[in-house]
Formats: sequence, C-alpha cells, structure tokens
Amino acid sequence: MTSTTPLPTPLPVMAVTCLEDRAHVERTAALSLTAGPQRLRLGPISPLAVDHTLRTELAAAQGAVQVLAARVTRDWTPRSADPPGADDSPLRHRLHELETALRTGEQQVQRLTARLALLDQLAADLLREIGEGTGLGEAEPVRWARELDRVAAEQDTHAERLRALRAELAELTRQRHAALDALTAAEAEPPELTAHLDLTVLAERAGPANLTVRHLTPCALWRPAYRAVFADGRLRLESDAMVWQATGEDWSGVRLTLSTARSALAGDPPQLHEDRLTLRELSGEERRTVEVELREEEISTLGPDSAPGAGPGGQTGELPGVDDGGEVRVLTAADPADLPGDGRAHRVPLAGFTVPGQAERVAAPELSPLVSEVVTFRNPAAHPLLAGPVELVRGSGFVGRGELRFTAAGAAAELAFPGADDIRLIREFEESQGTSGLPGLGQRTVLTRTVRVHVSRLSAPGEQGAQGLTLRERIPVSEVSAVEVRLRKEACDPPPTEVDAEGVLRWDLSLPPSARRTVTLVYEVTASAKVAGLTTG
Repeated sequence: MTSTTPLPTPLPVMAVTCLEDRAHVERTAALSLTAGPQRLRLGPISPLAVDHTLRTELAAAQGAVQVLAARVTRDWTPRSADPPGADDSPLRHRLHELETALRTGEQQVQRLTARLALLDQLAADLLREIGEGTGLGEAEPVRWARELDRVAAEQDTHAERLRALRAELAELTRQRHAALDALTAAEAEPPELTAHLDLTVLAERAGPANLTVRHLTPCALWRPAYRAVFADGRLRLESDAMVWQATGEDWSGVRLTLSTARSALAGDPPQLHEDRLTLRELSGEERRTVEVELREEEISTLGPDSAPGAGPGGQTGELPGVDDGGEVRVLTAADPADLPGDGRAHRVPLAGFTVPGQAERVAAPELSPLVSEVVTFRNPAAHPLLAGPVELVRGSGFVGRGELRFTAAGAAAELAFPGADDIRLIREFEESQGTSGLPGLGQRTVLTRTVRVHVSRLSAPGEQGAQGLTLRERIPVSEVSAVEVRLRKEACDPPPTEVDAEGVLRWDLSLPPSARRTVTLVYEVTASAKVAGLTTG
C-alpha cells in the first residue's frame, strides 16, 4: 500500500437525472493505475452526496481491477476572518469598509451613551446638592446656575452627536445590506464544507482505467413549463424544464434527464391510525330533519400535489408537485445543459410542436367580467403533456400566463388567452323564496333564482361582421333526493344551448357591431319540509 496520497483527480458531473425533489448524478474520470493496491482521492464533489447511495464502477483496459473501498470524506474549513486581499473584488473591499465603519460607530454610540448617563447622574447630584444647601441656608445661586448651564450644554452637545451618529449608522446599515445583496448576486461565497471521494483500488496491472460514480443528491428539482404562441389559427407550444439546484457545485455540459419518479414515496410506509365506527339510533329530531348545505368545490389544475391558493395560477407559496397521470414519465433534453448551483430557476428546452388551434371567445361572468379566448388543440406528440404553467404569447408579444392540464397523447387540450376588451359584461342576481303544497301534506320550500347577464359589444364606426361569444353559467347540483334543482327553460331567454352533468350551461351568442343582448337564466331549488340548512343568499 502506498503511503502518500496523490493530489485529487477531477471527477466532473457528466449526466444528471432530475427527480421531483432530488437528483441522480453520474460522474466519470479517466485514471492511470499502478499495479497493486493504491489509494485515490477524487473531487471535489458536492458535500450533499448521499453516502449510502454511492455506487462505483471501474473498468481497466488490461488486467483485472477492483474497488476495495469507497467513501465520501468531508472537510470543514471555517471562513477566514482576515480582511480582503489584493485579489478580492472591489465589492468585497467596500463591504469590509462598511462593516468596519459600523463597528466603529457602534463603539462611539456606546461611549456617548455612557457619557450621557454620567451627565444625567451629575445633574441629579447637583439638584440634590441645591436642595440640601437651600435647606441648610447655604445658598450659592451663582455657582449652581453656572454648573447647571455647563451640564445642560454638555447634554445637548452629546445628545446631538448621538442622534447624528445613529442616523449615520442607519445609512451605513442600509448601504451594507445593499452591498451584501449585490455581492450575493454577483459572487459566490467560498464553500466552508468540501467533500472528496476516497477510493481504495486493487489493480492487477498498471494502465489506464475508466471510473464511473453514481449517487443521489438533494437540493435539486425540476418542474415542467411551457410557452405558447398563437397566430393565424396555429399554435406553437414549446415545452421546457425549469431546473433548480443548490448542491454546492455547477453542472456544466451535462446530459440532462427529467423523471417524475418519486423515490421518497417508497421510503416509509403510510401511518396507520385507528378508525372506529359506531352505530346509534337516530333521535326524533334527526328523523324529522335533513341537514344540507351549499358548498363550492375547487379542482386543482396542477396535479394532485398542488392546492388552490392566493398565488399566481392558484398556487400557494410551496412549489406544486408534478402531475404525471399516475405513471412515471421520463424526458430527455436534446442538448447538453449548463446548470449553475446558485439555487435559481434555469430554463432548459425540451421539445416543441405546431398544430392547428380552434379559438373561441368564452365568458364566465360569475367568475370574471373579462372575456377569454380559449384555444383548443390536440396533443400530436407521442408522449403526454405534463401539467404546468404556460407563458402566453400573441402577435403583440407576451400577454399573460395560463395553465396546461395533464394531456395524454392525442387528447384535446385548452389554453385560455386574454381576449379583446370590446365586450362588456354586467351580471345581476335575484332570489325569491316561496312554498308549494299544503302544510303537513307535502309542503315544500321553493327558492327561485334569476340571473341576468347584460352583454354589449363596443364597435368602431364602420366595423362590419358579427362576433361569436360562448357564455357559461352554472346551476347547483343536488346530491340528496330531498332537494331538487329544476331549470326553467321556458323562462330562460334565450334557452341554453347545452347543459352538462356538472350544472354548467352554455349559450352561443352572435353579436353584430354595437349589439346589446340580455341573457336570462331562471332555475328553482325545491326542498321538502324536513330539509334544514337551505338558506337564501
């Protein structure tokens, strides 16, 4: 066994497979081995490498070769407290000057505060002396006035200096924060924790060998993203991958593979909780009444791991998961990717296609008074489109952001572009309550709801041609037999074109220039006398 350890051999990252919350890294190196056992140090590598996932493969051109031991060795080097040197950037020198000025200013503040405390104590002693001297008949008004004036003058001087110094320190603190932010954005701090791969190798003959190392690392993830360009009835959809990684090293020119596999889900079994079911007799009041309630249901649009929220696209502060339709999907970047380890989002192109798109103007006045242009297309790719955010681009440029739901190969998908502002919508809602039948003989409560949507088209003088508009409203859907919802088609003006199983109604309107239309929707909610909880509003 050799007693000396050679200089570390570079072990660059050649291929990366990004998972939903981690990455599988592949490294390669060309080694020159000597006959017999030997120790090798390779790296540096990311200190976040997961030790128990470390796998090595060593192949020699001649003779047998074997890896006897492999481990990750980490070294911690504390940050130097010395001032920046000549090789450091002017930004680091500026930050050092500001920190030095802040420390000096804080020391001056402490001295001035202590000086003011002594002056306050001196003023208190002087006032006590004046009280005692006056009581004993030994008054010295001239000396007392002179001493009080001197103490007050020194207090004013030191208080003014303290105020000015605190204002200066506040400005220095602001400049220090700005310099620190600029330094963080421009330069990376030298790592305090470094790691190397130590190998013990047994080679039958001396010669070259190829080493492959694979391991998992956290702090790396990806999410799908899209860019949609719609013009002249054709839609260009480009799929990209947004990749974040803060592993402490840069990935340059790597073969990037993107997978929706969730390796963490198989790590721990689900927690089992006791669930007891008991039976009891219903009370008389419970037999006579049926509790119902009106509820709104929201459907997440970015997969089962996302949740509606106040953020853009209905997202919360947390990054939503990848919706892959329940099956692991693997995507590959066409070109080598450069991914700095700065923790920021980097866009990697994946693929793109151009398909015909059918556009229609759609309005849902209950949700928004604006009109959207919904573009429908079919996925021509051989693989499904994962759910993700979409940047929407028209002929005038970027117009907004939307969302693409999970779309299987060959399936239809929709994208909502912002529509024109030449259509105005005003929605009115009325509700009345009444009864039907005789008391005690099947009397029922009837809620009649009327929705009116006033549609107007603003047209320029001389404009010709009608424009189509799809208007959508909804009615409740009952889940209990004691409550019935009935659409009064005879009172609807005009009658809806379509009513689906979820209670969404559709009208296809044709609006000539400067046209005004009123769409009226009337429906009834009928409940038996034993129903409770059905309120108006």
